[in-house]
Amino acid sequence: MSGGTVASVPEGLLDEGVWFRVEESGTASAVRRAAERLAAGLDMPENRVADLAIVAAEAAGNLVKHADQGAVLVRTVRTAEHAGVELIVIDSGPGMADVRRAIGDGHSTAGTLGIGLGAISRQASRWDLHSVPGRGTVLAVQVWPDGLPEPNWAAGLTRPLTGETVSGDGYAIREADGRRQLLLCDGLGHGGLAAAATHEAIRAFRKAPAVPPAQVVEALHRALGHTRGAALAVAEPDTSAGVVRYAGLGNISGTVLAPDGGRRGMVSMPGIAGHQRRQVREYDYPLAPGAVVLMHTDGVVDRWNAADYPGLLTHTPEVIAATVLRDAGVRRDDAGVLVARLP
Repeated sequence: MSGGTVASVPEGLLDEGVWFRVEESGTASAVRRAAERLAAGLDMPENRVADLAIVAAEAAGNLVKHADQGAVLVRTVRTAEHAGVELIVIDSGPGMADVRRAIGDGHSTAGTLGIGLGAISRQASRWDLHSVPGRGTVLAVQVWPDGLPEPNWAAGLTRPLTGETVSGDGYAIREADGRRQLLLCDGLGHGGLAAAATHEAIRAFRKAPAVPPAQVVEALHRALGHTRGAALAVAEPDTSAGVVRYAGLGNISGTVLAPDGGRRGMVSMPGIAGHQRRQVREYDYPLAPGAVVLMHTDGVVDRWNAADYPGLLTHTPEVIAATVLRDAGVRRDDAGVLVARLP
């Protein structure tokens, strides 16, 4: 993984999760233990903890056998009623020419029984995989205690600067009075103080009234005055109106990716939320059916091109975000990606 870090597993895993670089069997075992510990802390039934252990062991084991720069994120996923565990698995290895065949039991390229991906698909509550030969594979898999929540319309990923245990980048997703809104935030600098600014922005975002993005950004600017400040942006995809409304301060990149390959950048105003700003302006951009809204911090470069990943934009927001983070994230900064794909 470009810019990946391996964190020691804390006693209580945060919802943001822990990244593991997986290159040997010992780390693969640590991934399984972390997933089990997280599930136990969520009071997940024993049979589902066992299912999760199989998923984690097979996913991490596949990285050891096949991957180049393999990594796994273990984190909590939540709804209003339930909590589950999600694994995001990425690698830059050879990829799969035939994903359907690779999922079927009995297919192996490493002399094993060939049941890894098949076992994952059977034990998981939800999973999604995208692979491109020569570019690698991304797998997002969730295990829930019971039932199956509606799929996410948006999802994000963050990863700290190499050597740091917390990321100054963060995101939040909310639905309020019919508005679907996204926040991506990059706390100034890195480490604990950057993370504190971002956590304050997320707290204020969740409490803000259901108003248009520019007014939300104004509220966040006022809330961050006692922090070191942040770059941030708020997007509001509105499929009924066919637009995405967008307002931002500082160096957050926003893009609308159309199904036909079109790409439209969205504009943020110069400034630092909490300290320096011009008038916050809100802009509307066309949002075609099936379009993807993608936002990222400056820890992710703009060299990424959706045309290099056939079919990716039809996949889940988790898989899209993980692909971008893998291939466009940099080692020298925190990195954050937030993706929305509405039906």
